[in-house]
Amino acid sequence: MENNNFKEKIQHKKETDDLFLPPPSILIPPRLTTTLLQFDGGVKMNPPDKNQDNAPSVSHPQFSTLPPQSISNPNPDPSLNPFPSSISNSISSPSFEQMVSFSAPKKRRRGRSQRSASSFHILPVPNLGVNSNFVSSSASSSGRVNIEVNGSNQALQNYPGIGDEIITINKEATTEALLALTAGFPADSLTEEEIDFGVVPVVGGIEQVNYILIRNHIISKWRENVSSWVTKEMFLDSIPKHCTSLLDSAYNYLVLHGYINFGIAQAIKDKIPAQSSKPSVVIVGAGLAGLAAARQLLRFGFKVTVLEGRKRPGGRVYTKKMEGNRVGAAADLGGSVLTGTLGNPLGIIARQLGSSLYKVRDKCPLYRVDGKPVDQDLDMKVEAAFNGLLDKASKLRQLMGDASMDVSLGAALETFRQVYGDADAVATEEMSLFNWHLANLEYANAGLVSKLSLAFWDQDDPYDMGGDHCFLPGGNGRLVHALAENVPILYEKTVQTIRYGADGVKVTAGNQVYEGDMVLCTVPLGVLKNGSIKFVPELPQRKLDCIKRLGFGLLNKVAMLFPYVFWSTDLDTFGHLTEDPNYRGEFFLFYSYAPVAGGPLLIALVAGEAAHKFETMPPTDAVTRVLQILRGMYEPQGINVPDPIQTVCTRWGGDPFSLGSYSNVAVGASGDDYDILAESVGDGRLFFAGEATTRRYPATMHGAFVTGLREAANMAQSAKSRGIRKRIDRNPSKNPHSCATLLADLFRDPDLEFGGFSIIFSRRNPDPKSPAILRVTLSEPRKRNEDPVADRHSNKILFQQLQSHFNQQQQIQVYTLLTRQQALDLREVRGGDEKRLYYLCETLGVKLVGRKGLGIGADSVIASIKAERTGRKPASSLSPGSKSGILKGKSGALKRKLIRRIKGPVPPNQNNNGVSETMKHESIGNGKASEEATVVEAIGSSSVQEESKWLGTGVASSSGGSLHGETMKR
Repeated sequence: MENNNFKEKIQHKKETDDLFLPPPSILIPPRLTTTLLQFDGGVKMNPPDKNQDNAPSVSHPQFSTLPPQSISNPNPDPSLNPFPSSISNSISSPSFEQMVSFSAPKKRRRGRSQRSASSFHILPVPNLGVNSNFVSSSASSSGRVNIEVNGSNQALQNYPGIGDEIITINKEATTEALLALTAGFPADSLTEEEIDFGVVPVVGGIEQVNYILIRNHIISKWRENVSSWVTKEMFLDSIPKHCTSLLDSAYNYLVLHGYINFGIAQAIKDKIPAQSSKPSVVIVGAGLAGLAAARQLLRFGFKVTVLEGRKRPGGRVYTKKMEGNRVGAAADLGGSVLTGTLGNPLGIIARQLGSSLYKVRDKCPLYRVDGKPVDQDLDMKVEAAFNGLLDKASKLRQLMGDASMDVSLGAALETFRQVYGDADAVATEEMSLFNWHLANLEYANAGLVSKLSLAFWDQDDPYDMGGDHCFLPGGNGRLVHALAENVPILYEKTVQTIRYGADGVKVTAGNQVYEGDMVLCTVPLGVLKNGSIKFVPELPQRKLDCIKRLGFGLLNKVAMLFPYVFWSTDLDTFGHLTEDPNYRGEFFLFYSYAPVAGGPLLIALVAGEAAHKFETMPPTDAVTRVLQILRGMYEPQGINVPDPIQTVCTRWGGDPFSLGSYSNVAVGASGDDYDILAESVGDGRLFFAGEATTRRYPATMHGAFVTGLREAANMAQSAKSRGIRKRIDRNPSKNPHSCATLLADLFRDPDLEFGGFSIIFSRRNPDPKSPAILRVTLSEPRKRNEDPVADRHSNKILFQQLQSHFNQQQQIQVYTLLTRQQALDLREVRGGDEKRLYYLCETLGVKLVGRKGLGIGADSVIASIKAERTGRKPASSLSPGSKSGILKGKSGALKRKLIRRIKGPVPPNQNNNGVSETMKHESIGNGKASEEATVVEAIGSSSVQEESKWLGTGVASSSGGSLHGETMKR
């Protein structure tokens, strides 16, 4: 691009698709420029001294590059880590070669690996190695235990006698912890999912340490032979008898959630029952998510029906057989590259198929517009400058805080270019190189950098599995067809409507209606954005909002089958530069599939803005343009480029069943939006899966796959809870004592507790309107004098009645049903229990009743919560912090998220009587203080409006996110 043209664009502020050189009025917010005044600690925005740079820079842009910051795998909740930092931060050497990733952070390296030495990064793994010296550790007089771990003395504090309590399974605990890490488990703490499942009686105790050792051991055992079915009995000899309950808990959790015993091996197929014994499920979409869920649910005993709009399974994973003139090849037109093989579940499926993976070689030469190779030194300098720029953007967002949510990555890059660059010194080739890296970045995210969130565009990088980029010989269609085998799929069934309610679900496809107990929607985010499927009732507003916020981008391909291989056989990728930044993503990268496709196949990628323009380009024009590029590269070398035998051009943006390629975090969105999209709706009737429903693995094939396993577990749990509720509803009065006992057990571990108020609710249902049960304990003795506070309240009779109960010496417990949001609002009331009681009875207008007064509706809620917490023991030992009024049993991250959600303006409450119609309860008895009778009845009818929606979620940290494995990046 000519310098004059650039200046003219800046002067006229003309909108352009050149995301590296955009008009400032479009991309650069004033506050971003202001922040940069502080960024380098100076007053003027002058380029830094080149002598201070730690990495080489190019003449333009003259960036001060920084070494890439190592990406760590953060502990989801450090407070739950039972090990000291001296152990948690240590790196174990036995599996060093397996666990080291030599690649750059995922989002930067789709087309080529970063080649600088600083790019190699090690997965941080705590040292859990246990040897013979571990058990022989001794406690000092102070209760401090000195433990020999892998030959080094480490100290575990606050665990007297811990050396005698930690079990020893084998000498490979560190290696097993590393393997668990690749499966997505923190090596020395629990996931939120495990905490919700109740895998240990007390979070953070010694049993958690032993549970983790057992969990990691089971995972490692199955990984030794993924074609086998691992049974619980295999571990009875190696696990001490006093840990049998932990073995049961770990095994059941891992099997249910698909961490072991999943896939297409014959031993696993044999576990699918001949006839279904559980409720029916409808799955919309036969992509990887739908197929993974279907296979799991079939094995669980559910009746499954999969509806697929296309004539084939796989969704956005599509392998097409190309052939002609006795030459053939398998072309992956959709998801193609497995970007991280350590623990990748699709790599496990490939092993079950008996297939090895082909490592994509890192060598990726670039060619200039005139076809000549780019000078290697210049290439490396520009690449270093580009990575340095991204590192500066990372530091900038930390400085900006929440404000970075409203700024695009493109704005930050352009601002740095203006601050540190020299527009007059730019060389055409350097600009083309820099634009190539921008195209590669847009390929990684399937989105324009001008639309990617500066705050969260790479929020999933900390969860990158690590390992090589690989192809599956023969194409990923092999995985798809193996997963689809014997799954009841109905093709060419385009779903128009999904109805869900208390009685089940109805899915309409054409003139047919498919009924079931539950439905799993796995359609791409592009289909949800388009509103192609009508949901009745409409989805919650918070889910609709996240669908709008998340980005959904586009990548297209041109697949060409040639009569022979004319390109170099010692490389798998090569790139091409363009002069026009508007077309920087057009055929910018070529993949050679000759080693794995079965024939001389070459695929050209089209990313960024060029991918959208490509949708309307005639296929003949596209192929002609690609051949011009290839001939410009090879004919000067004396190599003839033949005409292709067959070509295929993709149009993923126009495909009505995808309407795009894969998701990204757009400006205004965050990783929280992936979680919101994953939430179930309709009291366990409507579920969601797919690559856009995982904050750890978005935009990947394995991300879609694991969400299918996840939702299969959630649906099984939901069906189990509903079954328990139905059994209670059929005969609710036969055993009231057992239900009362169950309620008492649940309140030993309440979700919220403040003052004399305790609350339990579903920990898996974040809907603010979901039911919660409140228990008020009236036990404090009071003097029988007049209370001047009570006189000021309009309901003096109410407070006199409350006063009499407070004056009684015995403990009285009364209950009511309210919504989860009302419970959270009640917690925020200041002034003690009396003010809370006034708010509860006067403002919300609810009735406090005895246990029997709750009615049948409460029995269903109690049963649901109990089923959800199956296996959890009352954590009474955690009582020291029980009065904090904060959710218990969750990780610290979840606590912080909830706190963020409830801050801000308090939403309007519910309808006129404060509770929904299903939550009304008539008082029974004569008003005396009895466990079975009404204790407090509201007098008055304060108007309380219905809550409109759950408050918006807080901003996620830039380091939290999602793992990228195999990309859906085409």
